[in-house]
Amino acid sequence: MREMLLTQGALFALMAAGFLVRRIGIVSDEGRKSLIDLIMYLILPCSILKSFCGDFSQDTLKSCLTVFLLGLGIQIFSFVYGRIVYRSQPEARRKCLQYGIMCSNSGLLGNPVAEGMYGAEGLMLASVFLIPLRIMMWSLGIAVFSGTTDRRATAKKVLTHPCILACVLGIAIMLTGLRLPELPMKVIGYIGQCNTALCMMVIGMILVGVDFRKMITMEVAVYALHRLVIIATERGLAVILSAMPAGASTSILAAKYNMEPEFATKLVVFSTVLSIATIFIWSIVLA
Repeated sequence: MREMLLTQGALFALMAAGFLVRRIGIVSDEGRKSLIDLIMYLILPCSILKSFCGDFSQDTLKSCLTVFLLGLGIQIFSFVYGRIVYRSQPEARRKCLQYGIMCSNSGLLGNPVAEGMYGAEGLMLASVFLIPLRIMMWSLGIAVFSGTTDRRATAKKVLTHPCILACVLGIAIMLTGLRLPELPMKVIGYIGQCNTALCMMVIGMILVGVDFRKMITMEVAVYALHRLVIIATERGLAVILSAMPAGASTSILAAKYNMEPEFATKLVVFSTVLSIATIFIWSIVLA
């Protein structure tokens, strides 16, 4: 329990540091966006790949298959759940809520939390767990807003995304027992070590400039309950990753398709703020 509290405290302190450096102007909005790209396209893939480079047993392979199937099941459940719960909402708001239920921020926020709580193996399993979410985000997620989905474009995005490629390469290394040369592994390891700190600091940066007096409405609060508590239906790592806030892409796609982007932003920001408490509670419950 003490170690869990220390881990959670360190994660929240990193978030506070990110909030501070953005508040005093050390990092600009453009700088924050560049940091997110750096994390998603270099640092996180290196961290994922490093997590697969170890000695693993048959039990580890079974765990990977289990969490993948859990991730797939939870994504299907989230899609159906959102369509049922929000079917009576106006079109634009319904699309924001359905996408927000289906596509969480598990990549940016979930991975460092999983790594902090469960170590390298936790990050590895989290990466496998998130494969169905990434596929859903670029297929049914896009279809929620646009009404259509380009299968060829979806396949291209899935197959070329650095995090997916890192997972595929990592699984191949794990299955074959191949060992990369020492120098590349050192470089990958050093880059990957930046993941937790930068991810949590970026989350803190996102919270700067939010007017919480205008942010909280009953509808947004109820959504946060659905996203952070009700969707979390399984034990352990699956709960932590399922109980993540709405992904930032919710507001990005809402703006692109002119579907109440202000409302979508409220869903993202309020659920992110509230997740500070709910992630801590879930971690204590699961300890």
